[in-house]
Amino acid sequence: MSGFSPGDVVRCTLGGSERRGVYITERDGMAVLKLDNGYNIGVFSGDCSLVERPSPQQVTKTEVDQDLSLPQLSIVSTGGTIASRIDYRTGAVTSQFDAADIMRAIPGLRDIAHYRTRKLYTILSENMTPAIWQELARAVYKEILDGAKGVIVTHGTDTMAYSAAALSYMLDTPVPVIFVGSQRSADRPSSDNMMNALCSASAAVSDLGEVAVVMHDTTSDDRCAIHRGTRVRKMHTSRRDAFQSAGVPPLGYVEYPSLAVTLSPGTVRRGAFEPALRDQLEPRCGLVMFSPGMSPEIISAYSGYRGLVIAGSGLGHVSTTLIPALKALIEEGTLIIMTSQCLNGRVCDRVYDTGRDLLKIGVVEGEDMLPETALVKLMWVLGQKRDPDEARIMIQDDRKRDFTRRSRHGL
Repeated sequence: MSGFSPGDVVRCTLGGSERRGVYITERDGMAVLKLDNGYNIGVFSGDCSLVERPSPQQVTKTEVDQDLSLPQLSIVSTGGTIASRIDYRTGAVTSQFDAADIMRAIPGLRDIAHYRTRKLYTILSENMTPAIWQELARAVYKEILDGAKGVIVTHGTDTMAYSAAALSYMLDTPVPVIFVGSQRSADRPSSDNMMNALCSASAAVSDLGEVAVVMHDTTSDDRCAIHRGTRVRKMHTSRRDAFQSAGVPPLGYVEYPSLAVTLSPGTVRRGAFEPALRDQLEPRCGLVMFSPGMSPEIISAYSGYRGLVIAGSGLGHVSTTLIPALKALIEEGTLIIMTSQCLNGRVCDRVYDTGRDLLKIGVVEGEDMLPETALVKLMWVLGQKRDPDEARIMIQDDRKRDFTRRSRHGL
């Protein structure tokens, strides 16, 4: 072992040149260092020498000065990469700070509004659950009732689309509710957290009146797109412009660095709804993707579930061998929604025999809803304690503009 401790400043020789960095950890005889440019390198431990071992310091968080004449926004923090740093003990990105820390890290937020901050959770978004969605909806609803002119929800990007859809259904909001995250942590030189945060605050004081996701529109720092909470999907694992509106144009854009907001004509405007909370969800719902040769046992495993969304092939198909298992679920009382794996277009089970057989046993067409949106909507609809016939009608009701009656050319 090298004898270094996480956080030590060390000097090493690499390729004939001298480098300085912060020691993170040691793996397989290699010291992992973070350089000043934000990147990590691996060097032989024996080629390193200690420069400085900082003494432990107690960090004192100062209050953030705010202009109370500006609109009041609330920041509800759930964690995610936008609220993450490198953990120098492991070199991993972890959620380590909250909404107030974000304000300290991005002083430009204070030029847009003054803020209340609330840390609800500090988790990465793969750990989200329907129960946390409910807590989040209640927290946002309370902030609205307490006078917030807009609410910003900081959230991990991996499941942000699910959470945005969940709040879209559970909340009627007269003010913007903006989900924002980042693809790269704050201490990386390519981080998108500052621009996304400033654009989200600008959208939160705009004339918007619905739940939306605000993230980079391109790989450059030129503008953010505003996406409807029920029509957005993460389309790339790591690019900064990973989020796109599916089947519809974005609700608008926030230019950067001017932070000018432009909203499309079809956007729900501020004050269109009175605040309302309907936070009941039925967690016994599932989402399964059809694949060729899929065993009927996979479908039968959902016995006892109240709802199931299938991401079918093409226009919304599964193999004929699955139809008896689907029929058995429906006869048990499971509501089954058919969506498509395709990124664009809509379900139509009236074209081919298999589709007609699915309709005959009672499968409900999901129009052009995203599979993940359909899952959240199914949880919400069944959570309202509706009878099966009414639930089927509600699924095919265009709530929160989650699907379109007609597919536009080119989308």
